[in-house]
Amino acid sequence: MQFLSDSHGCAGWTGEMAGRIRAFDWDRTELGNLDDWPRSLSSTVQLMLASPLPMVMLWGRLGYMIYNDAYSVFAGGRHPYLLGVPVELGWPEVAEFNRHVLDTCLAGGTLSYRNKELVLLRDGIPEDVWLDLYYSPVADDEGRPSGVMAMVVETTDHVISERLRQEAENAYRADNERVRLALNAGALLGSFVWDIKANVLSGDERFARTFSYPAGQNLADLPTEIAESRIHPDDFDWVEEQVNQSVSTGAPYNAEYRVLRPDGTYLWVLASGCCEFNEQGKPFRFPGVLIDIHERKIAEESLIKFTRNLEQRVADEVNARLAAEEQLRQAQKLEAIGGLTGGVAHDFNNLLQVIAGNLHLLARHEPDNLNVQRRVSASIAAVERGAKLSSQLLAFARRQPLSPDVCEPRQIFDGLGELLQRALGETIQIDVAVADEAWRVHVDRNQLENAILNLAINARDAMKGEGTIGLSAENVVLDRRFCAGKDIVAGDYLRVTVTDAGGGMAPEVLAQAFEPFFTTKADGHGTGLGLSMVFGFVKQSGGHIEMSSVVGEGTRVRLYFPRSLRALPNEAPLPGPQQRGGHETILVVEDNEAVRASAVELLREEGYQVLTAANGDLAMQVLQQGAAVDMIFTDVVMPGLIKSSDLAAWAKVQNPPVAVLFTSGHTRDIISRNHQLSPDTHLLSKPYGPEALTQMVRMVLNG
Repeated sequence: MQFLSDSHGCAGWTGEMAGRIRAFDWDRTELGNLDDWPRSLSSTVQLMLASPLPMVMLWGRLGYMIYNDAYSVFAGGRHPYLLGVPVELGWPEVAEFNRHVLDTCLAGGTLSYRNKELVLLRDGIPEDVWLDLYYSPVADDEGRPSGVMAMVVETTDHVISERLRQEAENAYRADNERVRLALNAGALLGSFVWDIKANVLSGDERFARTFSYPAGQNLADLPTEIAESRIHPDDFDWVEEQVNQSVSTGAPYNAEYRVLRPDGTYLWVLASGCCEFNEQGKPFRFPGVLIDIHERKIAEESLIKFTRNLEQRVADEVNARLAAEEQLRQAQKLEAIGGLTGGVAHDFNNLLQVIAGNLHLLARHEPDNLNVQRRVSASIAAVERGAKLSSQLLAFARRQPLSPDVCEPRQIFDGLGELLQRALGETIQIDVAVADEAWRVHVDRNQLENAILNLAINARDAMKGEGTIGLSAENVVLDRRFCAGKDIVAGDYLRVTVTDAGGGMAPEVLAQAFEPFFTTKADGHGTGLGLSMVFGFVKQSGGHIEMSSVVGEGTRVRLYFPRSLRALPNEAPLPGPQQRGGHETILVVEDNEAVRASAVELLREEGYQVLTAANGDLAMQVLQQGAAVDMIFTDVVMPGLIKSSDLAAWAKVQNPPVAVLFTSGHTRDIISRNHQLSPDTHLLSKPYGPEALTQMVRMVLNG
């Protein structure tokens, strides 16, 4: 009897397992030929094949397995081997369990299990599975139990999920219990949990009483508008700001504010909590507690009567605490960069000096060789780029030696006009605005001009070479609230602003703008140190820098420099014609033999008499043996007992004093104070060229 030859519209009878059952050689089993199967067996198989649930028939005393398509999926790697196989052979790892099922159901009984745990080897690997199992007897044509119908529903995922949920609930209950004990033990006013995604606020009874919720209010769903209405109007915006900051940054939430009590007075509380984030980094829950700080705040308010500005100082401390983490991160970064650059800058610039000195000498010796001149020019340009990179790193780490002086803003801007126009091109317009009585500042003028030039070039690139750049200088007074957490003090400042109308920056790009080596420019079009250098210079000058940007609207950079009340220095005389070297005697003190050799040859070509020493100890021997020198040209960082600063101290007390010119790739603060050079200290930074050397030597010798 071909009971599966016609589907009669039932998709299950034409599925994979229907085809496999028809094709299977049942004569090898006790069931015999398919056409001779009892009508009860055929009907039950047809019922099973039509079912979407995983079902398996166990026929006969051995339990020959016949199953449907859904069960073949459950069987995994055991399919199709299981078809026509006795169940104890098909699932040997649970043979005893299945023997019990056969014995029970063939005796007329039924069995059912909820979330039965078994260890199965569906794919050759033992795995823990949980199943809902339902077993019932199947009768033959005479009504005797001859088989077992099993329905198998896997609940593994559900069981694991429930266990995780139960563990989370247990942990939550334990946390609640600990919080409840803490509430009963101290000055805590309650706990709360804000479900950010559902925007639902819940809390305990103490929290509800603190915010005067109506009696009987559902603690699992506390209307937020009631709690917000109880916060003092003067505190509400600040509390909201702290919450938003914690949600956006993950920073701890600590807010002191006043809550309205039923009698019309206000209670001071401290709300502490933190925002929790899910695996995708999205905020989802915000738990916290309320602490009674009323007595402390009342005591503080009583002290205000005797201490002026206490409230402002408290606010400054709060802001400073919020900024402490960012300051620490920035300080650690600066220390790491500073340690790295400071450690290698001296040796790196010495190497550049050797290369530069010999290149310049080669160019002088081969003036008519165009090939040599071309290659030397290219090599010197590479040396200058290397020196600039080292200088920018030192600037960012605030370890560059500065030569600050009192500067007049208008003079600086007037002098920058031509340089900026030449650097930016004719398609860029520069809109300059300087306040009539702009305050003087005490900065390194060259570094300030470089900083403005860097910002202007960035602005030009942001506008793709066309548009107007705004450049202004104005007086501002910064209060303590503005200065809190910015490492500057309140007072008078000159604010220099550079604006553009370029494409602007997204917030995530803006947050990294001052990071060393971060750049949005294409490869080969920027080192990522321009803004870092500006940042380091401004901070080293005692100022502050801030940048704001809106995508599609442009960027604004503001530099704040403290006002200087010092008088302007006397105007220096205009430089006369360049003097070629004189006949003075110069003592060159340099521990690097290659650097020393190139410096000596450059000076001798200029006509100077040159003595040499490999370090400070040998230099002092030369001087104490009576050598008459007009100037000491010394490296700053050298080995030995006698330092370059000792040589300078000796030179000052001679009669007449001996001029001293320092040179270094990095001074390491040996001749400077906090990387600031005194007015009477002259430094020639490495690497230097012949023109820079001869000009500086001449200037120092001429006093």
